[in-house]
Amino acid sequence: MKIYGISTCDTCRKAKKAFPNAEFIDVRSDGLPKNVLSEALRCFESNLLNARSKTWRDLPENQRVGSPAELISAHPLLMKRPLIHCDDRLYLGWTKDVQASLGVYA
Repeated sequence: MKIYGISTCDTCRKAKKAFPNAEFIDVRSDGLPKNVLSEALRCFESNLLNARSKTWRDLPENQRVGSPAELISAHPLLMKRPLIHCDDRLYLGWTKDVQASLGVYA
């Protein structure tokens, strides 16, 4: 299992805590591999782009244009988090549905 996120993100911390043996990739420092970004965009399309984030709000209007792939490649913090890769499947976020799919029960 791999968890893509940001080490300072509370939601990502919850996912890391639930899966302490998972490999954590901090997209702020390590970026998001192009193949993972491509697969995530195929699965989640524009839902992968977090247009409610502080990073999005801080972007000048003229930099908000472009495809989600271009925006997330240039600004990895625009990705909704966490992005979890488990058993050849991707999960986005840390909702109750994602937790249930991954066998996490509160």
